[in-house]
Amino acid sequence: MLATILACGILGTASARADGPSFDCRKASLPAERAICADPQLSAIDLLVSRAFKDFEPAFGGDKRKIARGLIADRNACGGDTACIVSALNNALQTYGNAPSWVQDYNIALIGKKALETAARNPDGTDQPLPSAIGQCASTHIKTLTTRLGDDPLETASPDAGSAATFTNDGGAVSYDREPGLAASKVGEPVEMCLISIPRDCPKDDERGRVYYGIDLAVKGSWALPDSEHLCGGA
Repeated sequence: MLATILACGILGTASARADGPSFDCRKASLPAERAICADPQLSAIDLLVSRAFKDFEPAFGGDKRKIARGLIADRNACGGDTACIVSALNNALQTYGNAPSWVQDYNIALIGKKALETAARNPDGTDQPLPSAIGQCASTHIKTLTTRLGDDPLETASPDAGSAATFTNDGGAVSYDREPGLAASKVGEPVEMCLISIPRDCPKDDERGRVYYGIDLAVKGSWALPDSEHLCGGA
C-alpha cells in the first residue's frame, strides 16, 4: 500500500501515544534532536528507545554501551530528515527487542513518502548505488524474481515457497512468505530502495540482515525485507 495512503491513519494513531523525548528539548543542539523535539511521534519513540535500553542485553556478548553509541550515531547522521530518524529509532527498538507495531507503521509511512519523493527527482530511473546508510534511498530495477531458494520463478511458484528478488544495483530481498509486493512486480520494473535497518547487535564481521524498504514504481507494490535469508548470528 502506498505510504501516502498509510500516513493519514497511522499519524492519528501515533499521536495518541505522544510523550517524551528522553532528553531536554531546551538543550537540543543537533539537527536530529531538534527534529525529534518538533515531532510528537518521534519524541514518543525516542522515549521508548531510552526505556528499552535499560533492559537490553546483547545477544552475542557485545558491549551494551558501544552498541547504543552506534545506534545514536545512526540517528544523528540523519540530520533533520524525519524519515531517516524514525528508521534509526525503530532500528534501535528492534535491537533492544521492543518495537511496537505502531512505530514500525510510522516508519514505513515516512520512508515510503521519502522513497516516492526521491524517485521523482530521478525521472529517468537511472540506476544508483545500493544505499549504505540508514535513511538513504536509491533507484534501481528488478533483476530477478524467484522463490526463496531461487529455484523457480516467483510468478508460478506455490505460496509456501517464499519470495526473493535481486536488483540491478546488487541489492536483494528475501522472505519465507509469498511477499505481495514482490509477487505483483515484474522483472525490469523500476524500484526505489531505502535502507531502514542495519543490525548492530551481531557477531564480529557478520553483516547479514540489512532491511530495505522497496517500492515498485510501475505497480506501486511495496515491501520491507532483509537482504539475506538469515539475520546476523543465524545459521
